[in-house]
Amino acid sequence: MKCTYACKKISLNDSIKEYAEKKISKLDRYFREDTAAHVTFSVEKDHLCTAEITIRGGGALLRAQTEAPDGDMRGAIDAAVGYIERQILKNKTRLAKRLRSEGFPPAAPADDFEVAEEKEFNIVRTKRFSVKPMSTEEAILQMNLLDHDFFVFRSSEDDSLCIVYQRKNGGYGLIVTDEEE
Repeated sequence: MKCTYACKKISLNDSIKEYAEKKISKLDRYFREDTAAHVTFSVEKDHLCTAEITIRGGGALLRAQTEAPDGDMRGAIDAAVGYIERQILKNKTRLAKRLRSEGFPPAAPADDFEVAEEKEFNIVRTKRFSVKPMSTEEAILQMNLLDHDFFVFRSSEDDSLCIVYQRKNGGYGLIVTDEEE
């Protein structure tokens, strides 16, 4: 797996990079060779270390962002890799079609973490609504008025389908879709 690194408010030393590569390489058994991992390291106030791992490959996108206190970047990396592995095992039947089916172990050892595979997605409610053209600012205002974590709208600028959402660390995010032809 090819890894790329980015750092925010921290300088990356080689031992952390090697540690991250070693841990992420354990996930290689689930992916094809053309898979890429992007790792972002950051340190927030109060020495809170954050490791964000995004893996793209086989038509799947997996992401984990974990935090560890007191400058423990290795702990944050361990937690992120563990989270991704649990997500893979939880959805192994669906992901095996996209990733490498031979990479999935038959069963996890009893002393390992406990993960039960979801057999089906249970949709408990369906909502229908019209998607109106509006600006990003209007969509954020509407989302806040509804007290939701996200809001779907059509951009008044280019008529693309967009989603605004509240980020865990504050602020807002915007997802803009590209229509496939």
